[in-house]
Amino acid sequence: MRLAKACSICRERRRKCDIRSPGLPCTYCSTRNLACTRAESVKAPSVSDGSTPVSRRDALSESEICTLPDQPLCGDLVQLYFDYVHDKFHSLFHRPSLMEDMHRGQAPEILMYGMLALSARFSSHPSFVDTDPRERGRGFAKRCEELLDLNDVSVTTIQACVLLGAIGVVDGKPASETIYYAVACRIAQLLDLPNCQAENRVEQELYIRVWWTLCMIDVWSSTGVRLPRLLTPKPNTPLPMNEATFLRMNRAQGFAVEVESDRASSLLAQMVLLNRILCEINDFNIEAAEKSLTPTDIMDRISALSAKLDRWLAELPTRLHDTRANLLSFAADGLGQLFVTLYLGYYHYGQMLFYRFLHEDLRNHTPRTHFYANKCKEHAVRLCEMIYSSEEVPGCDVLYNMVGHVLVIASTVQIHTLLFGVDESIAQARRRLERNFCILTRLRGLWPTLDVCMERLQAFHRACRRSVDTSFCMDGWMVRFLVEFGNPVSERGVGEVGEKPWTLEEIGIS
Repeated sequence: MRLAKACSICRERRRKCDIRSPGLPCTYCSTRNLACTRAESVKAPSVSDGSTPVSRRDALSESEICTLPDQPLCGDLVQLYFDYVHDKFHSLFHRPSLMEDMHRGQAPEILMYGMLALSARFSSHPSFVDTDPRERGRGFAKRCEELLDLNDVSVTTIQACVLLGAIGVVDGKPASETIYYAVACRIAQLLDLPNCQAENRVEQELYIRVWWTLCMIDVWSSTGVRLPRLLTPKPNTPLPMNEATFLRMNRAQGFAVEVESDRASSLLAQMVLLNRILCEINDFNIEAAEKSLTPTDIMDRISALSAKLDRWLAELPTRLHDTRANLLSFAADGLGQLFVTLYLGYYHYGQMLFYRFLHEDLRNHTPRTHFYANKCKEHAVRLCEMIYSSEEVPGCDVLYNMVGHVLVIASTVQIHTLLFGVDESIAQARRRLERNFCILTRLRGLWPTLDVCMERLQAFHRACRRSVDTSFCMDGWMVRFLVEFGNPVSERGVGEVGEKPWTLEEIGIS
């Protein structure tokens, strides 16, 4: 009698039936604790799933772990991933569960390679000392790509695609980034991820956080390449829970954990709410550049969006206000970088919304244009100050690549002050530009995509040299400059200036 090549469940769902060895249940049945007709026993043993649910990937054996760096180094690199990438760039894992899986040799290999590809650049381990930090993750990224199986419709594949999309972002490959993120979004839709059946509260919350991560990524990634968004947020999907509560939970508790219905204290939940406003700001800036909106329409839209930003800020719990005491408090809880990331988003969205008034205030000065121009400058200054504070408070330093993009935009606002401000404001803007340039240079040593950021800042400076009067005009070029963070911008206007090495002296800074 010929042995069946698929169990009855996999035959019914018309998917490949994978087994680790004869006599064991297939991976699909095992992860769901289902009776598998290919197994010798009726009940399949449960496998760890808190950080990698609904997965086709086999758990790593001890011998397979050796294909990665040795266990201590691997653990250090995963810690660096959580310190500098996770929750700043995306939220994909329950940190305690994933660390437990890794130490047990049960973390999917594809995810390990993806995390290491992003984190190796931060390592001070002797094995990396002779390798450019920007190149250290290449081999890990390649192996992650090789392990990707698009026939595996699972949360693990979503997580892997988001990691690969992030690798595309930091390597300055927007097409690759877009494709991987699109696959992740489609798989999430196929699984109905926010409502996917979970085995415990950790897994349930993880699904929610991954879903909202994809919704936020979809906004800035789609805008960055000028493609339609893929996801429509579902109004009945709960926002992420408080981070400290989530990190204290464990899988063994099942669903016994009490969860507060109020999610306002969650930093990630506040990011989700802010991201909705960013979506509208991006849409407005693009529409205003491409269509003939009346001045009244433009002012009405900006006033409404400004009110939404103000309302978001006013409704924040006291503990989430931008104060030094709150920064220190979150730093003590290990959440300082996430607090900084939240406010970098808020201040960046504000400078994006009000940026057009830097030009309008010079061209057609009115009390209203002056008010909004000052709001743009205020947001840019507060963004810079938040980054400076993050460098001063231990556990708050933000080194992810998008810091470079938002800091470039804030730096152009400082250039505006340098060109059109008064004595004291000019001196302050010069100091900020000097410090920003140092930060951007340091980030450039970590992320290849910072080459693009620096090229964009240089292109903006060349535009200022050609025509100061039109450099800040909110036209199609400026919209691309503000939102297409992964792409170089074309030269603005005509009359190329001669190319030469670019330094701070070019904008009047010694």
